[in-house]
Parts: sequence; structure tokens; C-alpha cells
Amino acid sequence: MSQRIGHGTDIHRLVDGRQLLLGGVEIAGPKGLLGHSDGDVVLHAIADAILGALGADDIGEHFPDTDQQYTGIASAKLLEEVVARMRQEGWQIVNVDVTISAEAPRLAPYRHAIRTAVAGLLGTGTSRVNIKAKTNEGLDAVGRGEAISATALVLLSQELAPERRT
Repeated sequence: MSQRIGHGTDIHRLVDGRQLLLGGVEIAGPKGLLGHSDGDVVLHAIADAILGALGADDIGEHFPDTDQQYTGIASAKLLEEVVARMRQEGWQIVNVDVTISAEAPRLAPYRHAIRTAVAGLLGTGTSRVNIKAKTNEGLDAVGRGEAISATALVLLSQELAPERRT
């Protein structure tokens, strides 16, 4: 059995008039995340973590904001493509741990829904996905309520073929 760890992080500015999506779940509120896609920092951080574990650059290399085909695209679609690559290379999710940093809105009521949605997108059980929500105690852009960020760690495993075991 081979294992790899990946780390991903993302941050987007909050703006008026956009839908707020975190982990594929719509969060009620007057502001959403500005981005070339739907701006879902949770799914972007997870995609980056998986790509990192695969040694495959980052989300910006695979889905550049200069490519118009990704304008407004659902981050869930981007993550689905990353997960398909992961599976094609023979890897599977052991676990994912995500920390969302936001001053507002309060995310505790959404944590279960986010966990369930992320597990569904990854094709794994909810026991393999953990979602935490923190504030930045009024510090920096996140703490001032100007942005939301997410950090993800992922552990992947791959059964090695007999000829690869050494």
C-alpha cells in the first residue's frame, strides 16, 4: 500500500450580489465569493490537495482563469474532474480534513450538509470527511469579513501491483 498526503488552500473576496457556495452547499447571506468560477474555496482547496498528493501542479494549472470555458463553472465540476484523474491513476481517498475560516456567516448550522456534499463529490463515506469552521478573531481580510478561506489536507492510498513492490 502506498500513501500520499496533499495540502490545498484557497481564499476569495466576499462581494455583494453573488451566491455563497461552500463545499457545494448554498449558504444564505447577502454576499458571495468572487471568482472566475463559482468561487467555492472549500472545493478549490480540496482539489488542490488532491492534485498536490498526485504531484500534479495546482488547480490554476488545470483550470486557468484565462480560459473562458471555466467562466462561472461550478467548482463541483472541477473537483469531479480532479477525482476522476485521481481514480484513473489508481488512488483513493483515505480521509479529507478541511478548515473554513470566516467571520460571517456562522457556518456551524451548515457543517453537516457540507460534509455530506463533499463526501458525495469524492465518492466516499462521511466518516472520511471532516469539516471545521473557525473565525480569524477579527484579524486580516477574513477577520474583517472581506473574504473566506479554506485549507484542506487529504490522504490518498493506492494498492501497489506486485511488480511495483520493493
